[in-house]
Amino acid sequence: MTGNWDEYNQSEKPALNLLKTLGYKVYDQLDKDFVKLPQRESEHQVILIEELKSALKRINPWINENNLNKAINEIRPARLKANSLMSANEIIYDKLINHISLKQDIGFGKKNQTVKYIDYENLDNNSFIAINQFRVKGKETIKPDITLFVNGLPLAVIECKNNTTCNEPEEEAITQLRRYQNIRSDDNEEGAEELFYPNQLLVAAWGDSASSATVGAPAQAFKGWKDPYPYTKDSLTELLGKEPTGQDILLFSLFKKNRFLDIIRNFTVFEDKGNSKVKMACRYQQYRAVQKAVERIKNAESLEDRNGTVWHTQGSGKSLTMLFLALKLRRMKDIGNPTMLIVTDRVDLDEQISGTFKRCGFPNPERAGSVKELKELLSSEAGRTIMTTIHKFQEYEKEKYPVLTERENVFVMADEAHRTQFKDLASNMRRALPNAAYIGFTGTPIDKESRSTLRTFGDYIDTYTIEESVADNATLPIKYESRLADLHVEDRTLDELFDQKFHKYSDEEKKKIKEKYATENDIAEASSRIETIALDIIKHYNEKIAPFKAQIVAVSRLAAVRYKEAIDELEGPEAAVLISGGHNDEGLLKKYSVDNDQKSNIVERFKNPHSSLKIIIVCDMLLTGFDAPIEQVMYLDKSLKEHNLLQAIARVNRVFPEKNYGLVVDYYGVFDNLKKALAIFNPSDVENAVTPIEDEKPRLEANHREVMKYFRNTDMNDLEACIELFEDEEKRNDFKNDFKDFAKSMDIIMPHPIADPYRGDLYKLSKIHTAVRNRYRDDSIDIKGVGEKIKKLIDDHIRASSIRVLHEPVSILDEKEFEETLDDLKSDKAKASEMEHAIKKEINVQMEENPVYYKKLSERLEEIIEKRKNNQMSLIEQIDEMKDIIHDMRTVQSKAEKLGLNKKEFALYELLLNEREKEEKGKVAEEPGEYTAGEGSNEPYVNKTVKEVTQNIFNDLSEYTKIDLWRQKTEVLQKMRKTTKVHLIKYDEFKQKYESLTNKIIKLSQNIFMF
Repeated sequence: MTGNWDEYNQSEKPALNLLKTLGYKVYDQLDKDFVKLPQRESEHQVILIEELKSALKRINPWINENNLNKAINEIRPARLKANSLMSANEIIYDKLINHISLKQDIGFGKKNQTVKYIDYENLDNNSFIAINQFRVKGKETIKPDITLFVNGLPLAVIECKNNTTCNEPEEEAITQLRRYQNIRSDDNEEGAEELFYPNQLLVAAWGDSASSATVGAPAQAFKGWKDPYPYTKDSLTELLGKEPTGQDILLFSLFKKNRFLDIIRNFTVFEDKGNSKVKMACRYQQYRAVQKAVERIKNAESLEDRNGTVWHTQGSGKSLTMLFLALKLRRMKDIGNPTMLIVTDRVDLDEQISGTFKRCGFPNPERAGSVKELKELLSSEAGRTIMTTIHKFQEYEKEKYPVLTERENVFVMADEAHRTQFKDLASNMRRALPNAAYIGFTGTPIDKESRSTLRTFGDYIDTYTIEESVADNATLPIKYESRLADLHVEDRTLDELFDQKFHKYSDEEKKKIKEKYATENDIAEASSRIETIALDIIKHYNEKIAPFKAQIVAVSRLAAVRYKEAIDELEGPEAAVLISGGHNDEGLLKKYSVDNDQKSNIVERFKNPHSSLKIIIVCDMLLTGFDAPIEQVMYLDKSLKEHNLLQAIARVNRVFPEKNYGLVVDYYGVFDNLKKALAIFNPSDVENAVTPIEDEKPRLEANHREVMKYFRNTDMNDLEACIELFEDEEKRNDFKNDFKDFAKSMDIIMPHPIADPYRGDLYKLSKIHTAVRNRYRDDSIDIKGVGEKIKKLIDDHIRASSIRVLHEPVSILDEKEFEETLDDLKSDKAKASEMEHAIKKEINVQMEENPVYYKKLSERLEEIIEKRKNNQMSLIEQIDEMKDIIHDMRTVQSKAEKLGLNKKEFALYELLLNEREKEEKGKVAEEPGEYTAGEGSNEPYVNKTVKEVTQNIFNDLSEYTKIDLWRQKTEVLQKMRKTTKVHLIKYDEFKQKYESLTNKIIKLSQNIFMF
């Protein structure tokens, strides 16, 4: 038996059972009744060739042997001409979806014939297989927990973890998946990435729950699947015969046969992101919305019954949902060859969605460049996908807008449907397309008598609220704070600013000026005011936001360029202004206006986390449809109302590593009337859409109380006493989680004065947190996820400390450094603790490569600890005994050399010596490494028989490292076993147990030979 047995029972076995319920043929290598796997040529081969051949013949019964081999070679990872994992994955994906063409005569002469790898129409034509512990050799040999094959192609990998023994099971599983793909680092070559060339889905599972993503995805892209729609949890319980866990729901939802193929075909896209390509699969709300829309269209009793509204909150992927729906509709045979019309109300959104469709490989999307061109496109043949703004449905002639087509298979998808679908332009569109289906997509549905999204488009097809999105970590909560209240452009303050600006004028003159010129914009544009706010922004940004990025929204183009000038003058972070130019511009407006190329360059630099550009300043640009996850704060100095307000502030809610929230800072007084601004929306739709930063105070206080409870009877200034509190692993894990919750609250509030009373405790707790991690060598005790600002603050605080225990733990093999660490510890108890956990760490690292030697050391350590607990040994005696263990660890190499062996041979020697002594003496062998010197000699006594067997077996097994993938070749493995047995059976001390000993030697060889 190999692998983690608890992990197998908690996550891996339940997953295999569910897959079996779904009709997969399951090969469970950890099952006692397991026989053998489907045949492979070698471990390098990731495709089950015989399975693929059989499937190709079933799906393409006309195919001859020559073309069968060609089709297989077309998709073999080793044959692909690709320079990266993502490139190879996209090549294979294209072949799976769009098929390939091969020439063959099937009765009408030699012509191109379509060859399909997957039959999406006839489910039973495909084979579905699940194999656990499927070994693949690449840069290293990997063994994913579960690999799923469709027609012999490895299309999914599931990595399982034990939720009870792993502190961060999801993180560990994702890290392992990324290692397997060789995408963790540019410096280290690892994993076996060819297994992932055909891959479509990756899953991290840990029994209680699971998350999924696609090839190349960063850790934050892995998301759960909460809704098995169209199934319910009750129907799933009935189907599975038990209440489903989160893991069950995700695996069922993704891998039920028809859904798996549907997700691959209709819900997976590749998109260009700068110089790289990203692969994306749908999330549960996107899949659900598309399925519901399709059902509504199929089951509608009238044309109007097809209409409806999809409300998915800002930042949750509406553009992709529209794309997935378009893909699905194009493949629906019963609606013919449909025309898709994608309608927006802004040119930048039109560009954005057109770009999304094109980048994702959607066939032939056409963007209407004018009113005339739109009419021509809609009047032409079916099957087009057309992008347009609503404004192109205008008509300057006296006649009403003409009917362009009466076809019923026209599908209009209106993005941001809350804004412009209530006016004459919308009426023109409906007159032009009287029989079309209208589906409105919105992130902020208006529920107002005169402008109701639902009344215009129909009732909800699907909803995904702000709170659901935040709970799924699809978006982040948005906080706001008002700053510089005395600078609000309203009421008394407006008059004060006016008086300051025109103080040299008489009262009569000021009255006339105010009547003619002094609007709110005039005051908001005042240079002195902008300079004051710019100074505050720089201070706020440096203290609270850096290294994330910021957006300033100014009241006008002139105000925007003045912000740029002020920030540069004050030597603030690098800023760029984005404003469009006008023909009559001069001065600063002319200097800073940008064309499309310049705009694109600025946007790309802003989105790049490594770019020095930290702030963009806008007036109207980038307030909608702009997706820059690295943006954390919007400094708002402009009046925004209704949906425009929610649209704008949603720019900061995108997920990014170490970013715990988005922030809107109000310099204009917008949020003074927030309730009024939100009144046009359904209250439940915008609940907790944006909350004051002060609202975090109760959570901060609660989190502080929770983490401080560990130290009720302990002096927090006594670092050693605090370290001793967390010797128990479960208590350490609880402390880690409580500390992170407290640190996250501090991240949200700092530098607000509310946080001041807690700063001292944050510093103390960070020291304790670091010291606990280092003492117990507990890698799960980290500060990831507390927020970039808090992380930097903690790192800086620790670096500034002269306390050695707060810095990286020293290896026990580094004699000088380790002894200095011990000397710095004030008490013998602390020294004993440091030695104990350093020994445990080294044993854990070395155990696989020399299990006998390090198992003995482990047993010695446990015996020492037990004696100390039972007062059978003093603390000084414990330290002395552990020094002996440390000495034996440091001298492994020299002991091997004195025996005339290398370290790898020494591991095998220890195994054989241990077995020989157990056989001869009927008891456990003496301590490994204890050797009896011959009389009058300082050289150790060597058991010549054991050394001879060791070297003979080692030399013979070493030869098999030169044979390709011996572990998967049955005949080679048999030869290895036979060779080992031949050596063992020659000796009486090994003859009686040569079968079991052979198994131990082969297992050891897997670790020490590194092949």
